Amino acid sequence: MRLAVPREIIAGETRVAVVPETAAKLAKLGFQVAVEAGAGAAAFFTDAAYTEAGATIVPDARAALAGADLVLKVQAPQPAEVELLPEGSRLVAFLGRDPKSEIAQRLAARHVTAFAFERIPRTSRAQKMDALSSMSTVAGYRAILIAANAAGRFFPLLMTAAGTITPARVFVLGAGVAGLQCIATARRLGAVVEAFDVRPAVKEEVQSLGATFVGLELASEDSVATGGYAKELSAEHQVKERALIAERMKACDVVVTTAMVASGRAPVLVTRAMVESMKPGSVIVDIAADGGGNCELTRPGEVVKHGGVTIHGPVNLAATLPSHASQMLSRNALALVQHLVKEGRWNLDWNDDIVRDTCLVRGDVPADAGARA
Repeated sequence: MRLAVPREIIAGETRVAVVPETAAKLAKLGFQVAVEAGAGAAAFFTDAAYTEAGATIVPDARAALAGADLVLKVQAPQPAEVELLPEGSRLVAFLGRDPKSEIAQRLAARHVTAFAFERIPRTSRAQKMDALSSMSTVAGYRAILIAANAAGRFFPLLMTAAGTITPARVFVLGAGVAGLQCIATARRLGAVVEAFDVRPAVKEEVQSLGATFVGLELASEDSVATGGYAKELSAEHQVKERALIAERMKACDVVVTTAMVASGRAPVLVTRAMVESMKPGSVIVDIAADGGGNCELTRPGEVVKHGGVTIHGPVNLAATLPSHASQMLSRNALALVQHLVKEGRWNLDWNDDIVRDTCLVRGDVPADAGARA
């Protein structure tokens, strides 16, 4: 079975879907691994390393994709790449959750069966395949480094000849995978950390990392959606939530927002008035900028100054740590491939929740019959 790894062409994307470590394991499983020249260069993986791992380096995307049974990518293929995908092939990448999206329709027209990393179930069986959580871990770590670099103060408590320097106060909104990594990283740097979430189950996780859980009186099991994601809250609940957040933000030096819902725009948790109530020199890092942002003043991909507050809206944070992000993603992809392929043959059991739920497009279903069975 031929497996293709094309180079990512979207601007700013530095990751690669398969690293040499994983290429070697795929080769041992019997795959003929074709890697486009330079595919791993931005993540510091050389063509020579892939060759040593048993992969074949090919000159361009057309050569990589020609005759491919399975294609592993990071980002969704662009229109020109879709046209190069062999009809009837399989694709694994970050493709979104919507089976009626433009990319889903394009893939359906090519009769490509596509599996989206975003749709992998959050279950113990699928944990090794959970690329979204892996990338959230990277994003949480990087967000705190951005904040520490932008803040005009030390994070840790310091005892110096000039006297005691008090630690920075960090407030994390959302205690999912990214939020918990924010907490852990900020605590390692010595900050005093508080965290807010509407899901009561995360209280112990927050506290185990040495942070204070804020807002327990608002937390409710009704706020938890399928897969452990937070639901969009009622208007009344949002008013109470914002009042609590506004009060805590006044005392903080750094706010990191991470709140996303399973589908749709990221909820706006931080208003202009809240930003204006913060101390001069404060920093906001909005991890949810890719989804529109949790802060009213966030501009995705930009750094905004409002009064004395700096608001960072980084996008594709995982690509800023390409080597380890690619390694984690590659391991997730390998676990998924091992589930989809057994002894060199496709093992697509549509009664299996991992296969069924992760699939965005069924290539054996005509495009006009819908993108997914």
